Amino acid sequence: MIWYVNAKAGRDGNGSKEMPFKQIGDAAKVAQPGDEILVFPGTYREYVDPKHAGREDARITYKSVELLGAHITGAELLTGWVKYQGAGAENGTVWTASVDNSIFGSYNPYTTFVYGDWYFAGKSKHTGCVYMNDKAFYEAASIEAVIKAEKSKTSWVPEESVYQWYAEQQDGRTVFYVNFQDKDPNQEKVEINVRRECFFPSKTGVGFITVSGFKISKAATTWAPPAAFQDGMIGPNWSKGWIIEDCEISDSKCAGICIGKYYDPANDHYFTYKHVKSPTQMERDAVCRGQYHGWLKEKVGSHIIRRNNIHNCEQGGIIGRMGGVFSIIEDNHIHHINNMMELGGAEIAGIKMHAAIDVTMRRNYIHHCTMGIWTDWEAQGTRITQNLLHDNQRPVFAERLGGGMESQDIFVEVGHGPTLIDNNILLSDVSLRMATEGVAMVHNLICGSFTFVGAGCDNMVEGKLRQRYTPYHIPHRTEVCGFMTILHGDDRFYNNIFIQKWPSGKEGRDQDNYEVGTHVFEEYPTYDEWISWFDMDTDTPDMGKLDKYHHRHLPVWSAGNVYLNGAKAWTKEQGGLVNDQDAAYVELDENGGNPILKTNVYDLIKDFTCSMVCTDTLGKAFEPEQPFENPDGTDITFDRDYKGDHRGVNVLPGPFAEGCSVVTGLWG
Repeated sequence: MIWYVNAKAGRDGNGSKEMPFKQIGDAAKVAQPGDEILVFPGTYREYVDPKHAGREDARITYKSVELLGAHITGAELLTGWVKYQGAGAENGTVWTASVDNSIFGSYNPYTTFVYGDWYFAGKSKHTGCVYMNDKAFYEAASIEAVIKAEKSKTSWVPEESVYQWYAEQQDGRTVFYVNFQDKDPNQEKVEINVRRECFFPSKTGVGFITVSGFKISKAATTWAPPAAFQDGMIGPNWSKGWIIEDCEISDSKCAGICIGKYYDPANDHYFTYKHVKSPTQMERDAVCRGQYHGWLKEKVGSHIIRRNNIHNCEQGGIIGRMGGVFSIIEDNHIHHINNMMELGGAEIAGIKMHAAIDVTMRRNYIHHCTMGIWTDWEAQGTRITQNLLHDNQRPVFAERLGGGMESQDIFVEVGHGPTLIDNNILLSDVSLRMATEGVAMVHNLICGSFTFVGAGCDNMVEGKLRQRYTPYHIPHRTEVCGFMTILHGDDRFYNNIFIQKWPSGKEGRDQDNYEVGTHVFEEYPTYDEWISWFDMDTDTPDMGKLDKYHHRHLPVWSAGNVYLNGAKAWTKEQGGLVNDQDAAYVELDENGGNPILKTNVYDLIKDFTCSMVCTDTLGKAFEPEQPFENPDGTDITFDRDYKGDHRGVNVLPGPFAEGCSVVTGLWG
């Protein structure tokens, strides 16, 4: 059955073509498996709460009739502004207006702080926001601060930070004081966040929903750490088989799309509210409790998120813990995430996923984010392939936010693998932060460094080592197989191009490194060195003798890589090429959203070729004993490049099958 929705209809109807509903939520109450909801252009100021699940063979589809014509927003217009007459406001740039708190129901974004586990920036920002002409304003700490409207020292766009707001409670009303600079708010479109979500089922298990072609914006979402309920402007809320496609998703206070964790009162911000267990322990609890809450391949995950434009969200573009397993995230443009620098904590990135089991992230264009992609805990069977990442780093003029995170294209943290990173273009200062093990990098163009190698996994507390034991899983399943600390190593580097594009003498923390290349693994053994420790020629090994070897670094493999501009190779590299005589360049022209790569790399490589890499080449990740393979268990042969073109018998290093000086069609 087809249901029709049109905000511009003359009067509310029954969902028929002749008498459409005026709100999408009305269709969401009645739609059954196999139904389609066609939504005509207009602004839909509502919270859509799908009541019924579809089926794998009969999805419920919500579709904007005109691409991006239907706009679901969590904001309301605020009018009736008058100039603030208080002391210090003589320049007339500050205006005030108020709303009755009844509009918020049980959730007032202007009394609700962004706060919780792994949030480090202090309890100072609310989930609400003020917008003028679709631009978010910065929250000030007082009316006096709004009047001064000083530029933020941490913002990536400081010229915009003079547009500030402050809200306070007076007699059941929320009163706003806003510095509009030279604008008259009564002549502009001014909105405030009102609703927590835009399109998000209130109950779990509402699966097999498609959301296609909508604009979704301006919700007062909450901080979404891994051991807490996670919400976003749109998301499946712990269910299976959603498709979110061809949408523009922007201006969430925290997460844009959430494919994350269920609400569990026994494990919700436990550290923040009860303090007595470490947040890391609560991560382990969340994983184990997940089995009780239906964390199985048959019940949760397997989502598709594709062709979306996700931008200007302040925690993350796509966030999720556990609920995103077995999903595909492809062809998305994710950009300008956390640029206001109002929020800081360990859950901020273009894509931030815990337990990205068998998740494929491919052909995404990710730039100008605090971090590009962050896979945290249990990146097992995760594949990051054919992505373009650049400028995922703090601008040189911006100070670091207290509680903010270091920046890089990709961060893989405390996982046992296998994590496969292949055929990507990585152009930021830091390409990979790898406080982890079990990573394979194949055919990438790498212009940034590796950081936190051998670090960032365990904690020293009062002089004692407190190890972060992390789970690993039965291959291609969610069931936990075991727990182990991170030994580091078990990494592979094949057929990559490393370029020391950025200055290597930059300042950073002790674990930071700005020298590009695999030289950071100098202390790690080869496989032959490692296996020789274990007396493999006897079936009666000495357990005491071997105990120390069970806790040493795991081996590293490196072959067929190219090192340019002073990039440094591991001295045990096999069959690589080092050219530190000739100057290499890589330049990206963003070209209005259709980026072009210009380089002389292939002139410097000349006739150098390498071997074809496949699943057999990479072997198995050590702890889960799982090959670097497809989610269905089949082998991978790396005979396709960044653009999907075929690699023949003459295999070139890097992400392109054919070497050329100008590469077009990188995106779009």
